[in-house]
Amino acid sequence: MRSGQRVGHPPGHRLGRRFGWLWGAYGTSALGTWLAFGAFPLIAVRVLHSGPAEVAALSAAGAAVGAAVAVPLGPWVEFRRKRPVLIAMDLARFAALLTVPAAFALGVLTFLQLLLVSVVVAAADITFRAASGAYLKTLLPAEDLLVANARFESTTWTTTIIGPPLGGAATGLLGPVATVVADAVSYLLSAFGIRAMGGREQRPERPAAARLRARDLLDGWRYILADATLRPLLGNTALFNGLVMAVQPLLAVLMLGRLGFAPWQYGLAFAAPSIGGLLGSRVARPLVTRFGQHRVLVTAGALRAVWPVGLAFPGPGAGGLLLVTGVEFGLILCCGVFNPVHATYRLRRTATDRAARTLSAWAVTTKASAALLTAVWGLLGSVLGPRTAIGLAGVLLLATPLLLPRRAAALLREPEPEPKPAPGRP
Repeated sequence: MRSGQRVGHPPGHRLGRRFGWLWGAYGTSALGTWLAFGAFPLIAVRVLHSGPAEVAALSAAGAAVGAAVAVPLGPWVEFRRKRPVLIAMDLARFAALLTVPAAFALGVLTFLQLLLVSVVVAAADITFRAASGAYLKTLLPAEDLLVANARFESTTWTTTIIGPPLGGAATGLLGPVATVVADAVSYLLSAFGIRAMGGREQRPERPAAARLRARDLLDGWRYILADATLRPLLGNTALFNGLVMAVQPLLAVLMLGRLGFAPWQYGLAFAAPSIGGLLGSRVARPLVTRFGQHRVLVTAGALRAVWPVGLAFPGPGAGGLLLVTGVEFGLILCCGVFNPVHATYRLRRTATDRAARTLSAWAVTTKASAALLTAVWGLLGSVLGPRTAIGLAGVLLLATPLLLPRRAAALLREPEPEPKPAPGRP
């Protein structure tokens, strides 16, 4: 039997009521996030009359500081029940976002408040992802993880397709603050959904040292660096995601400035290809069933690196728009296949009692690298021009497949559980 194949469970089988609630909660919050896509920069520009430097700082500094704030939360989450943590992170994001429309209504909204809310939301996002991944690992058997991750991935791309147009319509009718309210409410509904899952969750055991020590903050990174496969895979993820994110502002400058595309054309060039992500997530599991997890991971990971270099060559007019749309479609299609396979492998490779710390370290690294590379490529774009900087990123991305696992045996091995602090404990 090939890797990923199930016996007695046809494709589309149910994963249970509790997963259904978790999936629904994820979809609700994801839709809210995409409804409010770009709301904070828009509020900064239209309401607070902020300049380009402040808007850039709002995106980059908010994510970077949020990642730093989330560093101690990974070890803290590890030894707590995950469902209460998930609910707490949803409520934290709900409360933080709700301060924005409240301050706007009172006429006291400031740029500093937007920045602080961005930090809180970014830190809560990282913590939520780490806790949800660790919880999913205990909620479902290992053979169901790919099915679950593929459903999360398809939900991500579905909300990416429908969220921004609906959010744009709401912004046009009610203003950008209305979409922030919708985003806040989505987190509240997500918290209710997770609460409705029911069931009992066993409290993780603490090691002999009851208190969190400074060295414990690096446990997730130590675990990753000690694993011969996770280590380069983190490098692949951080470099690929960071470079792809770094070229987006430059592409906006190129398309909306020098090439003269209208904003709706720019939006269409990135919204329409999201269909590729939905298709990719739907075929990920059948591909793994037929060809094996390692082959699909490496092939999709290599193919996704081929596309971005094409973003350096669009011209004006319909031909340029079709080129960007086609490149983005190919890139997102490959990512739609790669992402659930990658997420499943990472979970299965990580010991259960290290999952939260490892996933938190992973998220902090990728967010920090994205912020750093975005800043660096902003400078390169100023010096070399946006087209040259985009091309340079595309060339570097061609090297990222070298950081993918080369041997199938390493991918299929399940990690051994970590030793307990004292013998005889359950």
